[in-house]
Amino acid sequence: MPRDNLNELTAFLAVAREQSFTRAAAKLGVSQSALSHTLRALEERLGVRLLTRTTRSVSPTEAGERLARSIGPRLDEIEMELAALSALREKPAGTIRITAGEHAADAVLWPAIAGLLPDYPDIRIEIIVDYGLTDIVAERYDAGVRLGEQVARDMIAVRIGPDMRMAVVGAPAYFAARPKPRTPQDLTTHNCINLRLPTYGGLYAWEFEKAGRELKVRVEGQMVFNTAALRLNAVLAGLGLAYLPEDQVHAHLADGRLVRVLADWCPPFPGYHLYYPSRRQATPAFSLLVEALRYRG
Repeated sequence: MPRDNLNELTAFLAVAREQSFTRAAAKLGVSQSALSHTLRALEERLGVRLLTRTTRSVSPTEAGERLARSIGPRLDEIEMELAALSALREKPAGTIRITAGEHAADAVLWPAIAGLLPDYPDIRIEIIVDYGLTDIVAERYDAGVRLGEQVARDMIAVRIGPDMRMAVVGAPAYFAARPKPRTPQDLTTHNCINLRLPTYGGLYAWEFEKAGRELKVRVEGQMVFNTAALRLNAVLAGLGLAYLPEDQVHAHLADGRLVRVLADWCPPFPGYHLYYPSRRQATPAFSLLVEALRYRG
């Protein structure tokens, strides 16, 4: 059916039900003159009068009543289906894929997701833990998580966590037989637990800064892992020194299971940001997740 025909039938049904051009025009959001012109065009095309017009009222003719009874339920059904589709479009639903490092996934993503998903059963979230600087467009991710200083300028970035600090830690048993390092350079004589990053193609260099001086130290040791959990287990076992996010070792420092060194060489730095390409219209589910993650501290 041509769109003009459907518009004419919708206009007719509104007038027939309201029995007033004024009220029908207001309901349809058109002028009374435009509505009157539409109805006359419909009557001329059908070759039958559908409405009886007087100075005080408007009422359907016999043909108009028959047409209203015929098309009314059908147009109502169409309107209900369109409303249902609109509600479905606005309902948060769908799958969101995010790439993030292990610590970001555990410390920032998990608390927000655990609080969000029970209220939105139609949202599915897939988190891929990856230490590489993943190309989220090429790999078809909806978003990624990086430290603020690593986010590319052509991406939209939303801060999702506070400033961070790293901590160099060891178990008391480890330090019982070794002196504590006083400078980052002293780490070269210690058994350090290394982290391998796929993007860099090698071992991660521990980063330090003090009084504007930046240092990167490539440490050595008996163990290399690609997860934070294994590095934490190793340092708790007294097998070496580890370089870990401060919040991950805070409880162990408080209960004496770990000892911190070189704290004055580990200043705060920008925390985690959610980043994603500019998009014309984010889905309701994605917008909901962004707001749940947004850092407001």
